[in-house]
Amino acid sequence: MRTPFTGVGTALVTPFRADGSVDEAAVRRLARRQIESGVHFVSPCGTTGEAPTLSSREKLRVAELVVDEVAGRVPVLAGAGGYDTREVIAFVRDLQKVGVSGLLSVTPYYNKPTQEGLYQHYAAIAGSTALPIVLYNVPGRTGVNIEVATVARLARIPNIVGTKEASANVIQMCEIYASVPEDFLLLSGDDPLTVAVMAIGGRGVISVASNAAPAEMVQIVELAEKGDFAGARKLHAWLLPFIQVNFVESNPIPVKAAMAAMGLLEEVYRLPLVAPGPQARDRIMQVLQSLKMLGAAARA
Repeated sequence: MRTPFTGVGTALVTPFRADGSVDEAAVRRLARRQIESGVHFVSPCGTTGEAPTLSSREKLRVAELVVDEVAGRVPVLAGAGGYDTREVIAFVRDLQKVGVSGLLSVTPYYNKPTQEGLYQHYAAIAGSTALPIVLYNVPGRTGVNIEVATVARLARIPNIVGTKEASANVIQMCEIYASVPEDFLLLSGDDPLTVAVMAIGGRGVISVASNAAPAEMVQIVELAEKGDFAGARKLHAWLLPFIQVNFVESNPIPVKAAMAAMGLLEEVYRLPLVAPGPQARDRIMQVLQSLKMLGAAARA
């Protein structure tokens, strides 16, 4: 039986209608496509889901739709982070009622807490709920890094079960793996480093690319889990142009543009995000065409 929150977890985009409202039918459809493609868990309402532009009510509704559509087939790791600890705790209580399986909690951003502040923030959230919590470290966006010693300290809290490392610092990830209990999960937060992180002890990835290419990301990770790193590297190298083009502009702009071209959603963003510029769009389309990703997804 698979350990929850290992393998491929898709950081789900949030589809919008032309009027800017959440497209609830598309939320269900995208979640269903992920399950049918074999992903191991789904993670709505994070960075890729444009969470900063969603109201609390909208985030709860998206989580509710995903939980209902998934129907217990895989875990739902819902985004629940922010720079006000009390507000996060209140939101976690609401998420519990929706029935999510666990929480993905990004570090506080903008107010740049100390390492002690980070520890107390996460300890307070963990103390407010029995749900498992995965830390989310993305210093390039938040301005603060969870240092190795702090991760190791937090790993001693029973319901803090892992960390999504989007620091791109492989040395730091090696040190985390060496410093935490064996059952504490190290997950890649960067698609390009998926195979590398698994080679040093990581247990999977929370992926942007799997929004558009779920089956391919699943195959990469499952090959690595079996120790077939040659096979994993080969498939990862094939998909790498798409993985890289997802960051030609700020995530999730490129992946939503790609998914729209594949017929999976309407290409609608919420300000301050906007559609990709002409050069970026040309690169996205070139990659989709070269990998023959256009058309097939819409039929899936």
